[in-house]
Amino acid sequence: MSTSIVTARGALRCCRLAAAACVIALLLSANTVARAAGPAAKFQIEEATITDIQQAILRKEITTVDVVKLYLKRIQAYNGPAVEMPYGLLGPIKTIPHAKGINALSTLNLRPATRKAWGFDDRHARSMIDLKDDDPNMPDALEIAAKEDEYFQKTGKLIGPLHGVVMAFKDQYDTFDLRTTSGAEAFYASDRPPKDSVFIARLRAAGAIVLAKANLSEYADGIPRSSFGGVFANPYDTERNPGISSAGSGSSVGANLVTCAIAEETGSSIRGPAHMNSCAGIAPTQELVPRTGMIQMGINTRVGPIARTVEDAARILSVIAGYDPSDPLTAFGIGRTPNEPYEAFTHEPSLKGMRIGVVREYMDKAKFSKADEENIDIVSRAVEELKKLGAEVVDPGEGGELFTKYIRALKPMLLNATYAKQFPEAFPVDADGKPTTDQIATLVDYAMDPAKADGPFTLRDLGGGGTARRSAAVGAAPPVPAANNGEGKYTMNVYLRQRGDANIKSITDLYTRALFYVDPNFASQKSTLESTDKVMFLDTAARMQLRFAVQQIILQAYADLKLDAVVYPTSNIPPAKLGAPGEPPANGRNSVWSFLGQQGFPVVTVPAGFTTHVYDRICDPAAPPPPPGWARGGGGYGPAAVAQEPTVMVGPTAAILPVGMDIVGRPFGEPTILKIAAAFEKATHHRHPPPEFGPLGATVAAGQQ
Repeated sequence: MSTSIVTARGALRCCRLAAAACVIALLLSANTVARAAGPAAKFQIEEATITDIQQAILRKEITTVDVVKLYLKRIQAYNGPAVEMPYGLLGPIKTIPHAKGINALSTLNLRPATRKAWGFDDRHARSMIDLKDDDPNMPDALEIAAKEDEYFQKTGKLIGPLHGVVMAFKDQYDTFDLRTTSGAEAFYASDRPPKDSVFIARLRAAGAIVLAKANLSEYADGIPRSSFGGVFANPYDTERNPGISSAGSGSSVGANLVTCAIAEETGSSIRGPAHMNSCAGIAPTQELVPRTGMIQMGINTRVGPIARTVEDAARILSVIAGYDPSDPLTAFGIGRTPNEPYEAFTHEPSLKGMRIGVVREYMDKAKFSKADEENIDIVSRAVEELKKLGAEVVDPGEGGELFTKYIRALKPMLLNATYAKQFPEAFPVDADGKPTTDQIATLVDYAMDPAKADGPFTLRDLGGGGTARRSAAVGAAPPVPAANNGEGKYTMNVYLRQRGDANIKSITDLYTRALFYVDPNFASQKSTLESTDKVMFLDTAARMQLRFAVQQIILQAYADLKLDAVVYPTSNIPPAKLGAPGEPPANGRNSVWSFLGQQGFPVVTVPAGFTTHVYDRICDPAAPPPPPGWARGGGGYGPAAVAQEPTVMVGPTAAILPVGMDIVGRPFGEPTILKIAAAFEKATHHRHPPPEFGPLGATVAAGQQ
C-alpha cells in the first residue's frame, strides 16, 4: 500500500474522530440548554428523578396517572422494533441504522381495552393465556396510579417512598399480574406465576408502579435477543448491543421509558446494561436483597436497581434490601445494614478522607488490544477527577498491579487441592489420582517463600477477570473449568416445582414445550437447556471455596492498603454490533469485568464519559483462528454456541457510546461506594440521554391519553 494512501486514510480517520468529538460537545451543550430551560417549562418526564416526580405531584403540577401516561407516550414512540425481521420473530434479522425503536419492554401492565386504545399490539399483553384479563385483584398500571392519586387527594400525602415511581422488571422475576417466562416462548399452562418475587412485593408496598417486563437475553444467557421478545438495541447506536442479559432494564431507563428498573446479575448484567446506557447501577452484596421468586436463582445471583442517578438507585435499594426467611442467604445481612436509608449517603460532595485503589490489572493496555484503549483512558481521567474531589488515590501506575502480592501469598493455601490440580509438576499424582509427594510440605514451602509458588498471580488470572458466558448450565467461576456443575438444573427445577405450573414442570419441559429462534448469528438456548438437563449431580464446592479465598485475599489487601474502595472500567470494550463477533478474550478480559462482584463484593457503576471511536470485529477466513472455547456471540459478550470463525479488527469508526466506571467496596459496604459514586456523578455530570430518543414535545394533560 502506498504511503499516500496510508496518509489519506489516517487523515480520514482523524477527521471522523474529530467529528465525533464535535458531536459530543454539541450533545453536552444541547442538554445544558434543555435543563436550563426546564423550570420555566411544564413538567418534563425526560431525565426526571424520583424527587422531581414526587415534588411535581406534591405541587399538584401533575398527577400520578399523568406520569404513567407520559412514559406510555414515550413507549409508543420508542419501543418499536429495533431490527428488520424478514423471516418473522424467530428468524434471522437485519440491523437498522438509526432505528426508531429499541424493543426494550416486552410486556406492558395494561388491561386489554386500555392497551388497544394506546395502540400496543397483543404481543405486549399482560398474559398470552388470560385474554379476558378482568380480575379486579390485578389492577393495571393506570388503575394503580389512579388509586395513588385518590390517596393523595384525600390525605395530601404520598402513599409511600416510591409513590409515582414507574418501573420495569427483568422477565426473570415473578410478577403475579404479568407474564413471566425469562424471555422464552414456553407453553406454560399459566404464564403468570402465582405470586410476586419478595422484593417486587416490597416495591409495590412502597408505592412503585409496575409498568412493564423488560426484554432480556433468553434465560439470561448474554445473547441480545429472546424467543418471546425478539432482538433489542442500544439507544445510543441501534445497531449495537444494549448490554448483557438485562439489556431491556438498562435501555428502558437510559431512553427514559421508565423511572427505574430492576436487573439481575450473575456475572455482569446490572453493571453492563448501566454502563452501556449511561446509567447508574448497583450490584449489591449478594446477601442483601432476597432473590426468592426468580428463574435461575444461583449462587452468584444478585438483585439490583438501574437508574439515571445514583440517588434514585439508592432509593430503590433502601426498599428492596433486608432479610426474608424465604431466602436464607439474607440472614447474613442482619446487623450489617445502615441505620439510615441508602440515599442518605448520596449527598456528600467531598471525598476527603477516602482512600481509593486503582485496579491497573484491568487497565494495562499492553495486555489487551486497540479496542480496549479508549475506555481505559476515559476511566484513567475519572481517577484524576476522584483526586480533585479530595480522595487519596492508591495507584500502582501503568502496568502495575494492586493485588498480586496478596494473591501470591494466599492463593496456594486457600485453594489448596484446586490449586494443586492446576500444577501437576509441582504436585504429582499417580494413575489413581493419589499424591506421590507430600503436597502439604510443598504448600508450607510456598507459605515461607511465596516466590517459589507457581503462578501467574494477577487478579486477571485468579478468576479469569471477565464475564464468562452465562447459561442455565454454566455457573462455575474460574479457576474451576467452565463445566456444568449441576447448579443450573437444580435451581431451575426447584423454581418450576415451586411455581407449580400444570404444563411446565421441569427443565425438560422448557425445551420440549417451547419455540426457539433460529439464526446463525445468535446462539439458540435449546441446546444449552438440553445439555443442562443431562447433568446428574450437583457440586458447587469449588465455587464456594473460591468465594471464600477471594474474599480473604481482597479484604487483606483493603486492610493493608487502608482502602475504602477500588475502581476500574466496567468494561474495556464498547458494545459490539448486533449479530457480529465480539472482541475475543485477552489475558483474562472477555468484556465486562465481573470477578469481584461474583465473589460477594458490592459494586456501583456510574457513568464516566463517552467514546469517540470504536474498533469492531468482522469475520475473515484468512485471519488466525479464535482462542479455544471462543465462538461468535451475536454481539454479546463471551463464548456462544455458534460455530467459531476467525475474525479481524476493523476501525477506528466514529462512535459516541457510554463508558462506565465500577466502584467496589467491602461486603455490605454499600454506603461507602454510594458516597463515592454520587460525589463523582454530581461533580462530573457524565450522564447524557441518547440524542435520537429525546423529548416528544408536548406534555400529557391530566386525564388525556
